[in-house]
Amino acid sequence: MPPPADIVKVAIEWPGAFPKLMEIDQKKPLSAIIKEVCDGWSLVNHEYYALQHADSSNFYITEKNRSDIKNGAILRLTTSPAQNAKQLHERIQSSSMDAKLEALKDLASYSRDVTFAQEFINLDGISLLTQMVESGTDFGDMLSFTLTAFVELMDHGIVSWDTFSVAFIKKVNLYPTVYALNEMANILAQKQLRAIILTNVIRAQRAINNEMAHQLYVLQVLTFNLLEDRMMTKMDPQDQAQRDIIFELRRIAFDAESEPNNSSGSVEKRKSMYTRDYKKLGFINHVNPAMDFTQTPPGMLALDNMLYFAKHHQDAYIRIVLENSSREDKHECPFGRSSIELTKMLCEILKVGELPSETCNDFHPMFFTHDRSFEEFFCICIQLLNKTWKEMRATSEDFNKVMQVVKEQIMRALTTKPSSLDQFKSKLQNLSYTEILKIRQSERMNQEDFQSRPILELKEKIQPEILELIKQQRLNRLVEGTCFRKLNSRRRRQIPQGEVPHDSLQDKLPVADIKAVVTGKDCPHMKEKGALKQNKEVLELAFSILYDSNGQLNFIAPDKHEYCIWTDGLNALLGKDMLSDLTRNDLDTLLSMEIKLRLLDLENIQIPDAPPPIPKEPSNYDFVYDCN
Repeated sequence: MPPPADIVKVAIEWPGAFPKLMEIDQKKPLSAIIKEVCDGWSLVNHEYYALQHADSSNFYITEKNRSDIKNGAILRLTTSPAQNAKQLHERIQSSSMDAKLEALKDLASYSRDVTFAQEFINLDGISLLTQMVESGTDFGDMLSFTLTAFVELMDHGIVSWDTFSVAFIKKVNLYPTVYALNEMANILAQKQLRAIILTNVIRAQRAINNEMAHQLYVLQVLTFNLLEDRMMTKMDPQDQAQRDIIFELRRIAFDAESEPNNSSGSVEKRKSMYTRDYKKLGFINHVNPAMDFTQTPPGMLALDNMLYFAKHHQDAYIRIVLENSSREDKHECPFGRSSIELTKMLCEILKVGELPSETCNDFHPMFFTHDRSFEEFFCICIQLLNKTWKEMRATSEDFNKVMQVVKEQIMRALTTKPSSLDQFKSKLQNLSYTEILKIRQSERMNQEDFQSRPILELKEKIQPEILELIKQQRLNRLVEGTCFRKLNSRRRRQIPQGEVPHDSLQDKLPVADIKAVVTGKDCPHMKEKGALKQNKEVLELAFSILYDSNGQLNFIAPDKHEYCIWTDGLNALLGKDMLSDLTRNDLDTLLSMEIKLRLLDLENIQIPDAPPPIPKEPSNYDFVYDCN
């Protein structure tokens, strides 16, 4: 016959004695049961004793939790919580540093039990630990165990987190060694103390000096490094517990209105729908999405982020999944693939897994304002990614482009050092895809202006020299002379060609008598009757020299090149600008060549003052190749 429900059979241990088998009547007061156990071992003062579980938890048994005792449980008779708290309260004040350290280790272990914690707190234990932190000079194990015990005690919610002093905040945040910071990061990981202490420090931004900023940076890095294990852990496709997380993502997205505990029959009935649902969720592997999480990084960290988003921002999660799964225009944003790649990107941005720099002070205050800051950071960024995807009207082929834009949006928002996650989210709202394009264009123009400014200055400096060189070339060509033809005669008129003695020239016109040089329609011979009927090519080659007494010399150049040479040369003689297309082309070519030569990297190259000597002739020419 099974024992009555009010009777449980247990084994009770006592140091130095054989365990006793005993039936516990759950209807009896717990104090009566403890007295009965003490009497069995002839122990007096039974009020100084208590029962606790003999497993790794070592939690005390109280009237509130005694119903959790199961048949076959192993219990231990031990010192009562009140006595234990009193003894540890005295031990941690020992003058012996070794004894104090051992007491703090025990305190850190016992403080996990809420029953013990209540008794220790009743002895004003929190104040005692706070004073030890404020006045302590040891930044090693002593402070580490003190903080561990403090966190465990505070984690029960018995005492308000606002009870610690400014001196306590300063001591915790001015940890001077990376070793201590590493211990602190492990102690405070995902604990409310980290968020509250650091939030209070950040509120006093003016008081943060370089040393404190560096410590906050190191703490930020070490805290994020706690994610490295999940980031480098591959998902086991055969692990049912891990697969259940994916099932939960599917259930929240598509079965949110149904009962959370579906019968096995209904689950079997839905198995045929899973592949379709996993495709809607945006996984790459629709049949077994667990395979999507076998790449490290981001490993299981991506799945953790997705589940956090689905549970803590359920409305946003469902909206994103259903909004994209219902689209049929190939513009759907794959939530699964996006989450995996985004997690990997965030780990790169925050340098998860890297050691902190010894000199860097670059910390982000917003990561100290939430107990799950990385997960919340992901939730904001995945919604940004979905928004940017729609703004870019992206398809699967544009996935990498979208990720690049999203990374730029995140990086630009982080550079503003937002003090909270809400402020970070607000910054992102002002960094839409359109705004990113404007910023890129503006920066590109500024960069081009910055880079071209020295070139423009160099051009301005060189240009007079180049123009003088072109001018001399034009004048030399005028000296050589060219043959021209007249419109009103079949004879060809020759302007000096070659080195002809000036005295042998019959028609001479001193340069001083020239009033102007006109071209095209302004030429007198182009205004004569019938002249305008000439073809356009002739009109573009016409120019005239006007001189005193309404005299004029009219010309038609044989080609465009000669036209430019003579109009430039004549204008140069008159002290005017050379405006032909040939001059502009020559100027651009010569300027470009000269600038390239001047910008050559000549570092450590000796430029000789004289040309190198011509080498001696070789003794034979057998090395010459005969082309025949």
